Amino acid sequence: MGKVRVLILGAAFSADLHADGYARIRDKAEIVGIADKDQSRVKALAERYGFTGYKAYEDYKDAIEDCECDLVDICLPNFLHYDPALLAIEKGRNIISEKPLATTVEHAQEMVDRAKAKGVHIYYAEDWLFAPAINRALELIDEGSIGELKYMRLREAHSGSHSPFAQKISLCGGGSMIHLGVHPVCFALAMKNNEWTEVVAMTSGGGDKNMIHKGMEGEDWATAIIRFKDGTAATLEGNYVTYGGMEDVLDFYGDTGCLHVDLTFSSALNGFSQKGFSYTVEKSETTVGWARPAVDEKYNVGYAAEIETFVDFCAKNAEANVGMRGEDGLEALKVINYIYQSAKEGRAVKNPNLEA
Repeated sequence: MGKVRVLILGAAFSADLHADGYARIRDKAEIVGIADKDQSRVKALAERYGFTGYKAYEDYKDAIEDCECDLVDICLPNFLHYDPALLAIEKGRNIISEKPLATTVEHAQEMVDRAKAKGVHIYYAEDWLFAPAINRALELIDEGSIGELKYMRLREAHSGSHSPFAQKISLCGGGSMIHLGVHPVCFALAMKNNEWTEVVAMTSGGGDKNMIHKGMEGEDWATAIIRFKDGTAATLEGNYVTYGGMEDVLDFYGDTGCLHVDLTFSSALNGFSQKGFSYTVEKSETTVGWARPAVDEKYNVGYAAEIETFVDFCAKNAEANVGMRGEDGLEALKVINYIYQSAKEGRAVKNPNLEA
């Protein structure tokens, strides 16, 4: 086939991350439609990345029905992943879904089931799996540099989402664990082929019980310990109580060594400014003083490779690798729900689907 024709649903934050990826592979992908209720955002996104010849839509339903495309990229708030996905699947389109796959396990399960029945693919956008630094770390682990991998400590954290959709559980599915911890959860599951045995967790509790964000229905801090079938374990954390910018940190411990990845603060630049830099790193509250300005943030955290990989899969109408499929997004959501269950009940939760 020729270029993969892409319809982008949404023109805000997530759409910008994905649009940058498409702009890098103009020989492989063509943006044929962009949908957003705010048409000024559509125009701004297209102008930012030089997209032309696309059709603008205000309503995602109209876009899915009208736009002739091969791939529908859902870059909408969490609660708007499910309905557009089903509509696109019904039209026979492959889709990219941002994390989390849906706000409920039931909706995520239906998305996966319907895609399978229709013979189309859900590509689940877990950017950690495409980050160059992480993949280099995995190469080093595979070559035995730290011996046999025994334990992982994985964290994503910042000072809190400003999105109104992140404040209510009905709109987002939870708090910091489903928004940020979803990355550590999905990554750890992908590393272990989804073969986890039990999980135990604690959270701040949400609302008045939160450490800082009392007006947020979901938790602003959550940590889980998960054990896998092969006996290894991982600590998974997502929190909104971290100031200074986005922290994506991965620690790997083997029986003869260890390896640490600082995905967001590992810039080659290091500087001091009294007036402030124009930009340093995602979610940074200030750029004044000492800072490490990101060089190519979207590339380094994996979005560029993620988009190119999914376009390549779509061009071949092929299923993605483990960790990048709809069923992997579904399993991550199930584990997050077990994390919430464990925290609420104060006990470990065993995997009900793994054979002894």
